[in-house]
Amino acid sequence: MKTIRVDLGERSYPIIIGRGLMDGHFVLADYVPGSDCLVVSNETVAPLYLDRLRQNLAGREVASISLADGESFKTLATMQTILDKLVASGANRDTAVIALGGGVVGDIAGFAAACYMRGVAFIQVPTTLLAQVDSSVGGKTGVNHEKGKNLIGAFHQPRVVLIDTDTLNTLPMREVRAGLAEVIKHGVICDPTFFAWLESNMTALLEKDPEALAHAIQRSCEIKAEVVAEDERETGRRAILNFGHTFGHAIERCLGYGEWLHGEAVAAGMIPGCGGGIANRTACHSPRALARGDGPGQEGSAKKAAFCLVALARRGLCQHRL
Repeated sequence: MKTIRVDLGERSYPIIIGRGLMDGHFVLADYVPGSDCLVVSNETVAPLYLDRLRQNLAGREVASISLADGESFKTLATMQTILDKLVASGANRDTAVIALGGGVVGDIAGFAAACYMRGVAFIQVPTTLLAQVDSSVGGKTGVNHEKGKNLIGAFHQPRVVLIDTDTLNTLPMREVRAGLAEVIKHGVICDPTFFAWLESNMTALLEKDPEALAHAIQRSCEIKAEVVAEDERETGRRAILNFGHTFGHAIERCLGYGEWLHGEAVAAGMIPGCGGGIANRTACHSPRALARGDGPGQEGSAKKAAFCLVALARRGLCQHRL
């Protein structure tokens, strides 16, 4: 079991990474401030993991709600059902909201926790690779609007992020590839050594090798925790984590939420992002420079974009046609 700390003063919290953590091997109840909690999951994840998670909540009264699965349900109407459940359950300021699922579940549940009684405790238990390496860390919560992705939301940090890597055993390969796009992003923006490791170990990652996935998750969380600790509210450096997201969000919005997975859209968004001056805006090397240790500014935009495209397409991470 590995522990990474997101250092935010009194709002600091641990990210716990390991195998079998939802089989009672981590006392999640210690992070529930009161006697009760609401587990928010979806119709895909709840049948697989809700009963297992209850083992980590001994001594607490556990209510649950299962949402429809998919980005198209990341709406205010869906969040309203969570708020209705909290009210019907008699939840108070000591109640904790626990997100069990992928990025959509985490974003909606976190926003509900931020809004209910002006903010109650929130816990992340991500079950997809993308959520484990990115969306569960950092406190961004929210829902989509028909005019844009994540336009409605709040910063609301969790008390703990519990990552049981065994949940990836049931994750479809399309979701694995989508998550790897966010992993690659972390290497591109911050860590040339990690980027090179990804190039050498992509086969193992796609085969769901437990040790390779554990390392990719841990390093991604370390990178994000460091950036968030420096710039929690995205007034400066944290914007680097949005690499690929400007174009990616546009793809998701224009094609219809849920048509492409978020990671697929980010993978496609990184390609024009490489040609759009990220090195100049963020003092970040090009993908080839990160992977090979070359200096910045050594290649033209076309070559940078081509390298990123080849790296992504070769591994099946960007399969759609624009």
